[in-house]
Amino acid sequence: MRRKYLNQAFVGNKDMVISFSEKGELLRLFYPSRDCRQFVETLQAGVKINDSALIYLHDDINNQYNQYYSENTNVLNTQIENTYFNLQILQTDFVTVEQNVYIRKYVMTNHNTIDLNVDFLVYSQLLSSFNNMVGSKVEDNILMQYSHNYTFSIFSKLPIKGYRLNNSEQEIRNGVLYDKDYIGMARDSGVSFSVGTIKSGETKEFEIFIYINNNREIYAFDQIKEKIETIRKIDTNKELEKAKKHWRKYVKQHDGLGILKEEKQEKWKEVLNAHKQGEFDKVKNIYTRSILLFPLLQNHTTGGVSAALEVDEEKDKSGRYSYCWPRDAVFTAKASDILKMYEETEKFYTIFSKNTQSKNGMWEQRFFTDGRLAPCWGYQIDETASVVFGAYVHYYHTKNKAFLKESLDMCERAVAYLKKYVDYITGECIQDRKNEIQQERFVKNESYDLWEMHEGIHLYSLSAIFGAFEAMEHIYENLKDRKNTNQEKQKEEKEKIESVKQYGERVRKYCLTHLCDEETKVLKRNNKDEILDISILGAVTPFRMLDPNEKEVKNTVEKIDLTLRTYTGGYVRFENDSYIGGNNPWPIATLWMALYWIQVGQKEKARKCIEFVTDTATKHGLLAEQIDNPTMQSKWVIGLGWSHAMYIITLYSIGLMYHLIDGPKSDKNFGVSQKCQG
Repeated sequence: MRRKYLNQAFVGNKDMVISFSEKGELLRLFYPSRDCRQFVETLQAGVKINDSALIYLHDDINNQYNQYYSENTNVLNTQIENTYFNLQILQTDFVTVEQNVYIRKYVMTNHNTIDLNVDFLVYSQLLSSFNNMVGSKVEDNILMQYSHNYTFSIFSKLPIKGYRLNNSEQEIRNGVLYDKDYIGMARDSGVSFSVGTIKSGETKEFEIFIYINNNREIYAFDQIKEKIETIRKIDTNKELEKAKKHWRKYVKQHDGLGILKEEKQEKWKEVLNAHKQGEFDKVKNIYTRSILLFPLLQNHTTGGVSAALEVDEEKDKSGRYSYCWPRDAVFTAKASDILKMYEETEKFYTIFSKNTQSKNGMWEQRFFTDGRLAPCWGYQIDETASVVFGAYVHYYHTKNKAFLKESLDMCERAVAYLKKYVDYITGECIQDRKNEIQQERFVKNESYDLWEMHEGIHLYSLSAIFGAFEAMEHIYENLKDRKNTNQEKQKEEKEKIESVKQYGERVRKYCLTHLCDEETKVLKRNNKDEILDISILGAVTPFRMLDPNEKEVKNTVEKIDLTLRTYTGGYVRFENDSYIGGNNPWPIATLWMALYWIQVGQKEKARKCIEFVTDTATKHGLLAEQIDNPTMQSKWVIGLGWSHAMYIITLYSIGLMYHLIDGPKSDKNFGVSQKCQG
C-alpha cells in the first residue's frame, strides 16, 4: 500500500471526511464514519494541454502552488499555476451540507498568448481485498468503481472523452485513454473529460463529482444512475455558498472564548502578549481550525471521537490513529464544552460511553467511533477513570441534572471497578473481596500508561482515579434530594460520599508513599523507573490530586523544566523518548506545562509555552502530535484532536486567569484554581 503519512488539510460533513496533501492531492476519503471505511489508495488528477503528455496537477516541476481555506470554513482551495503553459487552475474541494456528495470545482484561466485545448483526466485506484473486490464499469458518462458493499462513482457535467479500465496507470501518462471494454476487473481506472479550447485570457469552470452508494440499500446500477442524474443537476456554486454559510455559522455559534469578537480581541492580544503583526492571527487561525476540526473527527450518530484521521494504515510507525480512545476523547469533550458544543459532548457520554462500557464497569483501550471494539494491545485503567471524571466536567459546564441522572449508573459501575483496582494495588480490603477482585484483568495484566508504552502502576493513572472519585463525590452531592427527610436514604447518600472520599485519600496517600522519591521529594511516573515524564503533571492538572505549590510538585516541575525542555522551548513527553525518532517536543506536553504555569500564576512562562505551540502550527492552523526541533515543523500526525483540545483548554484557562471570558471565577477541572488567579 502507498504510504501517505501527512494529512495537510481536511474537508467534510457529518458523514464524510477527506484529507489532502499540501498540493491538493486527495489522500483519504472516509465514509460513512471517521474511521471506516476508507476508499482511496490513489486519486490523482491531471490535464493534457494541446499535444502534451499528462501534466499531474499535484506533482509537476512546472507547477507552483498556493493552498488556503475559504475564511472560517471547511472549504479548501488549491491554486495551481502551470508556468510552462501559463494556465492557472483553482481547485476548490468541499462536501455538500445536505447530501454526501464530494465536489471538486475547477476554474481554469488561460494567461498564455495562444489558445489551449484542455482535457481533464482522473486516475482512481480504490482499496480492494479478497473479501470486497473492486471492479469498474463505464456507462452513461459515469465511471463506477464497485464492490459488494459500495459503488464509488466519478462523473461530471462534461462528457466523458475516453476511459481505460485495465492497465490504466501506465496508459494515462500519455493523456489519451481508450478501452474497447465497458466493464473490467481492475481496481484502478482512468477517465478523461473534454474541457475544450480555452482562448487566451478566457476562463472556464467545471466540476468533478464523487458519490458513494451504499449497496446494502440500493444495488441495481439503474437505480444508482438515477440518483447520479439528480446530483449532476446540482448548481455547484449554490452548494458551495451553502457550505461556506454553514461552516461560518458553525464557527460563530461556537466561539466560546470570544476570540473572534472584535470587541474582545485587544484584550486577548494583551493577555497573550501577541501585539506584533500576525501573532494574534496565528492564534485565531488555530482556534478557528479547532472549531472546524472537531466535527470532522466526531461520529455524529454515536458521539465517538477519532483521535485523528488515519496516517499509518500499514502500522509501519504506530498502532494506527483513527480510533476513539476514551481518554483522548474526554480531553476533546472538555474543549468542545468550552466551545459550547454541548450536544456533541453529551452524545459522547450518553451514547458512545454507555454503549462501550464493559459489564464489569471498565472501558477497553480503544474503539471504532461507531462503538465497536477496535484492535487493542493492552489494558489502561485511566481510560475508565477518565470517563467518570469527564462526565462531571460536562455537567460542570452545562448544569444539566438530567444528564447527571442519566449517567449515574454508568459512573457508579465504573467507580466500583476502580475501587477494586485500588483495593488490589494497596492490598487493603483484599481479603473481603478476594474472589471478586481475582476475576478482574488487572490481577493478571499490569495497566499500560497513557502513552501505551510502559506497564506498571502509574502516577497519571492513579491521579485519574483520584479525579474520578472526586467527580463521583460531586455527582452524589449534586443529585442529593435536599427535600428528602427519609433518614435511611440520607444515610445511604452520606455513606456513598464518604466511601469515594476515603478511596480518593487512599490513592493520594499511596502516590505520596510509593511514587515519590523519599530523599529528593521528586514524584515518579511509575513504580518501575526514575524517568521524568510530563504526565506526572496530571496529578495537578486536570485531576487536582496534588496542590501545585506542594513541595513534591515544585521539586518535580523544577526537574522537568531542566530535563524535558528542549532548546527551542517545547517539551518532550519523557526522557529518552524514541517514538518517531525521539526527542521531539509535543504540543500536548508543552501545553501541559502551560497549564501548570497558569496554576501557579507564572504568566510569562505560560505565554512562552503557548507561543511555541502557536508558532509551530501549520499554515492552516492545524496542530501536530510532534514538532521537529531543527525545522520547527510538524513531524508526525497533523490535526491531532488531543493537541487541539489542549490548545483550547489552555486558552480557556488563561482567559479565566485574566477574567476575560464569561463563566465561573475558577475552573477546578482542567483549569485554574481560584487562589492562583492573577
